[in-house]
Amino acid sequence: LRYMLVTKLGERVVADIRKEVFARVIDMSPSFYENLRTGEVLSRITTDTTLVLTVIGSSVSIALRNALIFIGGLFFMLLTSAKLTSLVLLIVPLVLVPILTLGRKVRRLSKENQDWIAAGSAQASEALGAVQTIQAFTHEVETKNDFSKTTEDSFLSARERIRARALMTFIVIFLVFSGIIGVLWIGAHDVSAGKLSAGTLVQFVIYSVMVGGSVAALSEVWGELQRAAGATDRLAELLKAEDSISDPSTATPPPNLGRGRLTFENVIFNYPSRPKYSALDDVSFDVKPGQTVAIVGPSGAGKTTIIQLLLRFYDPQGGSILLDGVDLRDMRREDFRKAISLVPQDPVIFAKSVLENIRFGRQDASDAEVISAANLAAAHQFISELPEGYETYVGERGVMLSGGQKQRIAIARAILRDAPVLLLDEATSALDSESERAVQKAVDALAQDRTTIVIAHRLATVKKADCILVMDHGKVVAQGTHESLMKEGELYARLARLQFVSDAEEAAA
Repeated sequence: LRYMLVTKLGERVVADIRKEVFARVIDMSPSFYENLRTGEVLSRITTDTTLVLTVIGSSVSIALRNALIFIGGLFFMLLTSAKLTSLVLLIVPLVLVPILTLGRKVRRLSKENQDWIAAGSAQASEALGAVQTIQAFTHEVETKNDFSKTTEDSFLSARERIRARALMTFIVIFLVFSGIIGVLWIGAHDVSAGKLSAGTLVQFVIYSVMVGGSVAALSEVWGELQRAAGATDRLAELLKAEDSISDPSTATPPPNLGRGRLTFENVIFNYPSRPKYSALDDVSFDVKPGQTVAIVGPSGAGKTTIIQLLLRFYDPQGGSILLDGVDLRDMRREDFRKAISLVPQDPVIFAKSVLENIRFGRQDASDAEVISAANLAAAHQFISELPEGYETYVGERGVMLSGGQKQRIAIARAILRDAPVLLLDEATSALDSESERAVQKAVDALAQDRTTIVIAHRLATVKKADCILVMDHGKVVAQGTHESLMKEGELYARLARLQFVSDAEEAAA
């Protein structure tokens, strides 16, 4: 009964901890992950909680049994000989000293050991996620060596923890049984003096050995508890972590989000991991409902940062970003994000079926609506040719699909979402010419009645925009139509010559 109840309790506690930690980290903004790798978080959710489960499921069970033996044995020792029991209890303060001092050291070393395990887990996760790149650049030996070094450091840390815990157990057992032997020596003198019967002394010896054994077991359990406490500290750090982005306590109800007007007012922003580097410097622009704005500029100009701020993954250090006249910081993120649809340059495909991946855009969509969205994204044909059609499992990160197929599924997902604001981060970059033309028509149709922000490198995309923002070093250096910027915008004209030349050649062909 003891085993069943305690083990069940351990499983329940760990399941609750895992759910609570995952619910916490999935809500954290991207800035949280700038200094903490996802592999580290996964290690805490899996390895650390498994350690807590081991302690609760086995160590606590052993502790309960030995605690009962200790209490019962001590009670009968008092009944047998109060004098000898009092002498035994004098040892207790001496026993507590190593338990408390070395116990703290075990806890610290345990936390350090779990950190090394987490570092190894993060390394392995990163390496396995990029295994093709590692093999393509023949970097296997260096990757193995890096992981081996981290694992060896984890072992050395564990060895220190084991030594500290072994020393604590040794001192406790030595003191307890040394005390018992000393008391027995006094008891033997009492027997020879006729003050105590031999049978009473033997009875006392049996009880004292039981009590001594339970104390030794409890000291080992204490070491396990300290080890679990180190893991618990790491889990508590995640649960207590403060997010730099939070919803207001009294949120403003979202306006009529069918309009989709976007306004940047003197926005200043630095990434938390690069506080001295200005990602956006006094950026201001206004996108009217239904308007398409293309953002162009060299790498690092701040184009993607604008999309990240529009989704409120970060908050600007200065200025404000408005959606239909309301500051994003005054609304709940969940509310205004429902009005935004995103097609990233590197589409995220989940290890699910094609149908589930497209339905990610809107969970309540029917199968017919999913197929219609796929048709608009020029994806229906290739999906139909898959082994199980829309029910085909696409593998982790969509490994069974080509880059262009992933992109079309991401576009179908955005079409299905049917939001008034559309964010396109070079959504057709991974497509071949034929697919691009088909998808471009779908994107054009999708953008007609929506406010669209598109990060563009293609001449065809840029020329169709109502307004073009030219960015450089975090600033909007020019804005206007393609024709006006070609005449006046020196940077834009240079970008057009360098970046759009292949488009022009292709169009001519």
